[in-house]
Amino acid sequence: MNYLSPTYFFDFENEHIQNLLQEFQSNSLSQKEKAIQVYLKIRDVWRYNAYRINFNKEAFRASEISQRSEGHCIDKAVLLTTCLRGLGIPARIHFAKVKNHIAVETLTEKFGTNELTPHGMVDIFLEDKWVKSSPAFNASLCEKCNVAPLGFDGKNDSVFQEYNRDGNEFMEYLEDYGHFEDLPLVFILQNLKEHYGQFFNRPDGEMQLNIT
Repeated sequence: MNYLSPTYFFDFENEHIQNLLQEFQSNSLSQKEKAIQVYLKIRDVWRYNAYRINFNKEAFRASEISQRSEGHCIDKAVLLTTCLRGLGIPARIHFAKVKNHIAVETLTEKFGTNELTPHGMVDIFLEDKWVKSSPAFNASLCEKCNVAPLGFDGKNDSVFQEYNRDGNEFMEYLEDYGHFEDLPLVFILQNLKEHYGQFFNRPDGEMQLNIT
């Protein structure tokens, strides 16, 4: 498997990604330090929005995602994977099914369930081992949910917080779909149709769920 090469989706040779990577190019930074810094940037600069998914192939390219101000977990996982590869750090995208137990009223109203799938995260190869990272929830959103922002130290798996600050259950992992060398768009669309088929009737190919 090749976890360093660019692909159609992980297009780190694009000028928008290269501009994004400039601040992490210093030779004084270790690979682990670069991974931590780019993780934090993508976690917090791109606001998490679970309610807008564009099914057009081009919309899943990292260079396209980088020009937006928000994204769902797949968007942010694609962008992180791409940036890491652009920095010479092996990275692969990983998917799972998760359940959200906090602030689920709108989620359940819109999707008919509090289960989110496929949830995108990233496996990063650092210091001779793979570690998981989940850049989906920006720090400001975590504060609203009374949950500590999810950090990443480059040594340990960084997956969703099980509990909030009051000890109430927050996120639960239900199923692990495994990792992929490139973005598995066919798998993603099949998974979405299986779980949220009622939203696949938009003629423009976009699912837009507005929160009011």
